[in-house]
Amino acid sequence: MDRQRRVVRELLDAHGRTYADEAGIRLRDTPQPLYRLLVLAHLLSARIRASVALATARALHEAGLRDPRRMAEADWQERVDALGRGGYRRYDERTATQLGDGAELLNERWGGDLRRLRREADGKVSELRHLLQEFPGMGPAGADIFLREAQGVWPEAAPYLDTKALQGAERLKLPKDPERLVELAGDTDPAVLAAALVRAAVNKDVAEGTLRRAG
Repeated sequence: MDRQRRVVRELLDAHGRTYADEAGIRLRDTPQPLYRLLVLAHLLSARIRASVALATARALHEAGLRDPRRMAEADWQERVDALGRGGYRRYDERTATQLGDGAELLNERWGGDLRRLRREADGKVSELRHLLQEFPGMGPAGADIFLREAQGVWPEAAPYLDTKALQGAERLKLPKDPERLVELAGDTDPAVLAAALVRAAVNKDVAEGTLRRAG
């Protein structure tokens, strides 16, 4: 028990930061930050380095493509160029189309406000996950990323420790039970815990360094 707590504390001390925070998104339950998180989840779900997805999310924001109205109004080339500036070149053309189509869907079906999607799900996390996958390019991985990060402002989703986060727990020799992991993390926001565990899952050096420091 004490060792498991040390492992979690070392992990959080070194890697306890959400991906949204790293992308410069101050997450609140308001339309623009939630939309920016949706875009970030879409970018992170591709087979591309997280650092590139984060840089691309920032590039889209700097280009003014920070809400669904502006994203839908931008022409395709404008979206491609912003994705390219972030380094998202392998998937830029397809993703530019998906982001435009997804913004139009959000505007038309939910008035540009993901809180309306949340209300449609009526507190059911499985329905949230299903509805998120209606956005072009947002498969199960993208929905999981969004919910991992959003659980701090959408508490009905918490604790949301998906398969990828639990892979990190396994690599760190921690229990694979979400409730137990949250208990080990104490007062830490489950979204922060989830992000740290994902970093351990995708980067062997993170896991090995954490275990070494924990002794």
